[in-house]
Parts: sequence; C-alpha cells; structure tokens
Amino acid sequence: MAVVSYKCPNCGGDLRFDPKTQKYKCEYCLSEFTEEVLHQQEEKESSGQQREEQESRDGLVYSCPSCGAQIITDETTAATFCYYCHNPVVLEGKLSGDYKPDQIIPFKVDKKEAVSHFLAYMKKKKFVPKAFFNKDQIEKISGVYFPFWMFECDVMGHMDATATNVRIYRIGDTEFTETRFYNVQREGGLHFEELTKNALNKANRKLVEGVQPFMLNDLQKFSMGYLSGFQAEKRDMEKRDFEDEVRREISDYSKSILKDSISGYTTVKSSNLALDTPSEHWKYILLPVWVLTYKGKDDKMYYYAMNGQTKNICGELPIDYKKVALMFAAIAIPVFLLLLLGGYFIW
Repeated sequence: MAVVSYKCPNCGGDLRFDPKTQKYKCEYCLSEFTEEVLHQQEEKESSGQQREEQESRDGLVYSCPSCGAQIITDETTAATFCYYCHNPVVLEGKLSGDYKPDQIIPFKVDKKEAVSHFLAYMKKKKFVPKAFFNKDQIEKISGVYFPFWMFECDVMGHMDATATNVRIYRIGDTEFTETRFYNVQREGGLHFEELTKNALNKANRKLVEGVQPFMLNDLQKFSMGYLSGFQAEKRDMEKRDFEDEVRREISDYSKSILKDSISGYTTVKSSNLALDTPSEHWKYILLPVWVLTYKGKDDKMYYYAMNGQTKNICGELPIDYKKVALMFAAIAIPVFLLLLLGGYFIW
C-alpha cells in the first residue's frame, strides 16, 4: 500500500504536528514548518500536482477486532493499539473519498500538558485504583479526533398566529372583561450555522459528549498533516441519519424566533408554520480529544477525556473498594477506641 508521509525538507526526518506552536516539527533536527511552507514544498516535489490528490493517499484506516473502533491515522503514527480497549488493531485500508473530512480543529494541547492535567485531576480522586494512573497506563493516553457533522442553512419562514388582548375594568360595582382577538402574521429570513451532531453510534461516542463545547471558530481546512502523531475515529453515521432531527430543531428554533417577534398582546398562539430552505450545507469535521481508558475488574470500560482545545474534562472512573475500606477503617477504629475509653460502650 503506497502511503505518503510528511518529511522534513532539511533532513528527511518524520514531521509531527505540534499543538503548542501549530506548526510541523522535525523530531531529529528540530526544524519547524508552517502549513504554507509544506504546501509549497509539496507543490515543488510533485511538479504542480494538486495537494488534494496527494492527501487522498495519506490516510490509513485501522480496525479494532475487539470493540469495532475504526481508527484513522497516517504512516508517521504508531497505531499499534486501540485507544479505546487497548487491543491490537488491524490495517484495513485507506482514508479517501467521502470519508475525507472537510475541516478540522487542530489539537491545542500537546501530550505533555495532557498528562500533567490528568495527574492533577487524579490527585483529587482518592479512591481510583493505582493501576489507572501508573506509568504504563498513562503512556496509553491518546490524542484522538472525533467525527462530527456540522449543518448550516438559510430559512425563509412564515407563521400565522392568533393573539388576544385582555382588558379588565370596572363600572360602578360591576367588573367587565374585554377580550379582543387578532390574526397575526410574521415572516422573515433566518440563518442557522454550526449545528453539530456526533457522527459515532458506538460506545466510544460518550468520550466526546462530556467535553463539549468546542470553539468552532478555530476550524481549519482539513489536511492529513494534522493527524501526524494522532489518531481519529472514522464516522459510522451519515448525514441522512440526522436530517429529520435537524429539520425538527430548525422548525422549533424558527417557530420560537418568529413567535418571540410578536409583542404587545396578552396571549399568542401559533397556528401554522411554513418553512423553505433554499440553501443548506453539511460539512464533515474532526474535533480533538485526549483519551485514556481503563478496563476494570468488573470488565467495564472506564474513561478519562479532555477537550484538546479548551481542556474541559469529563470521566467515568473506577473505584478501588479496598481503598474505601481502608479509609473507613482509618476513621472508624480511632473513633471506636475514643468512645470505648470514654465509657460510651458498656459490656
């Protein structure tokens, strides 16, 4: 299988994307290069070939026979284990065509900083098994890009509504209630953008749910270079799986916005909503997460995840009940002895 890796123009060493500098760094001569410089270098070497043609050969897809995860990486990444269940993975094919993302948020947090945040987080968790954060386990912390669909559209909306104005007044000892009814119409153009949907339908999806939101203004045009040193999940849900859900959300949002534009009435009740979407667009994007998982003695998969852009943290951590018992004993026994010495227990 022919694969093109990113090489240093100076010494020929492998290049890796550095989240700190947002540049490509050579591990050997320590040279750093921007995306633009590499682009110019590739154009020179390929005698004018388009970069997109080259990138379509870069992606490798590994399949985990244990949990089913499909990991996308490039030749410079040693993808020898599944980030989720830690089992070996099997080379399956290349990333190309429809599975090539449109945009990506590059990692902002490197592995050193990710490990530092993990250890600081673990210090606050007194009952987590020691094995969850020993050296061998920490080395398995993985930078993984997760797949999302992002939707945007323009909407022309028209809403019919009935409204009332209620006035209560008195004449002498008699109280009157006056209700006036109105037919109200509202219409306007609406623009929706950055509606995101997690494109995984597997247990792995929960790793990214708790670390949202992401700052989507950092989205960049996808380049396989951003995967250098990282892994990515291959999506298993298509945009058609979300179309009905997205349209319901658009309808609810439009109805709410148009209804909120009606003021000056006691009550407002919408009776009809018509929407036309002259333009809509889907994009396939990748978002960065640092992940560490641990299979407990109960065979349950526990996890720690950190947003690779904002550092938001979530996790479902195992409990070492021996530690809990020791803590209970350390508190209960001295208390028991104090009570015994104080004569609270009578034999």
